[in-house]
Amino acid sequence: MFTIGLIREGKVPPDNRVAFTPQQCHWLQKQYPELRMVVQNSAVRCFSDREYAMAGIRVQEDMGECDLLLGIKEVPIPQLIEDKAYCFFSHTKKKQPSNQGLFRALLEGGNTLIDYECLTHDDGQRILGFGFFAGVVGAHNGVMAYGKRTGAFELGRVYKSKHFKALIHTYFELRLPPVKIAVTGTGRVSSGVLEVMNLMGIKEVEPEEYLQRNFAYPVFVHLHGQDLYRHRLTERYSRESFHLHPSEYDCLFAPYLSQTDILMNGIYWNQDIPPLFSMEDMRKPDFRITTIADITNDLKGSIPCNIGDSTIENPVYGVDKKAGWECAPYQAGSVDLMTISNLPNELPRDASQYFGEQFIKFILPELWKLHSDIMERATMIKAGQLTEGFRYMEDYAGL
Repeated sequence: MFTIGLIREGKVPPDNRVAFTPQQCHWLQKQYPELRMVVQNSAVRCFSDREYAMAGIRVQEDMGECDLLLGIKEVPIPQLIEDKAYCFFSHTKKKQPSNQGLFRALLEGGNTLIDYECLTHDDGQRILGFGFFAGVVGAHNGVMAYGKRTGAFELGRVYKSKHFKALIHTYFELRLPPVKIAVTGTGRVSSGVLEVMNLMGIKEVEPEEYLQRNFAYPVFVHLHGQDLYRHRLTERYSRESFHLHPSEYDCLFAPYLSQTDILMNGIYWNQDIPPLFSMEDMRKPDFRITTIADITNDLKGSIPCNIGDSTIENPVYGVDKKAGWECAPYQAGSVDLMTISNLPNELPRDASQYFGEQFIKFILPELWKLHSDIMERATMIKAGQLTEGFRYMEDYAGL
């Protein structure tokens, strides 16, 4: 018998998503007689303890019997159980300082850490993630913030809709002004953004047209890697080259700064990738952007004026364009930022169902294999030891 436990989310603010819905747990136990599902009690999970119990899943506090523990966000150190295998988004692969203590605690506790972010296909594409729903909610919030700033329209909060289908109905009577929106990125996040752009009736235009004219209706431009970056010597873009040597590339976003009202940012970023603009660019008189939905949300990353997270309760803050410090949103001389780190929490049931479907389809079969390249690539720590693929983290791990 192999036992999978769904642990309670302990990070503050609490996340209400979960790896498997009650019905998925029920299906798994029926489909795989050798598998048992156990759910830890939680008062904040989007599916209640009662819903799991009614689906025939045992709900309890003690997770000691479990062979694999599934969470979503980082597990607080006091909640770790020694010598257990964990799977969650640890946010450590970039050596994030905020989670260094957690990483070391997992090593010291003899734990195994499988990071969802590192579960990839052979071509490097991520298998699991909530990016689509992050894109949906981020795009909605970006448009909502622009409406609040301009007073041109009102758009309610996502979390007030019970599910995605209900949210769609709120767009039917929405009338947007002739706003210009730039969308960056090509992954799951941008797919969610594009879904909202289409549902809101915002027309896509080509980059050249976007830069050369204004429109009598709302439009967006979707910028891919080749539209955003160019190699300094070859003056070309190669995806493989860019990801290997991003510091050799220049950013091409500058012309869009004077032609864009809302920026929806969904690009991957690391410290060697040039930002989309500089703080100095914000001070220029032709800097037109007033609203930024930084959905990938890297602190002072591709969006240099991202100076910290916003929250679901307070989704938008302002940044003074001259001074660069935080101010109240919707003020003259400022740019409004939406930088929520847990965007899918506004549609938690839809996001959880999608995540569980992908796990069942692509990851569950790998658990039964004697050897799985997919699982090996994603295992950062095994029984308290740093694995070969993550030796670059020895200093971070304190080894």
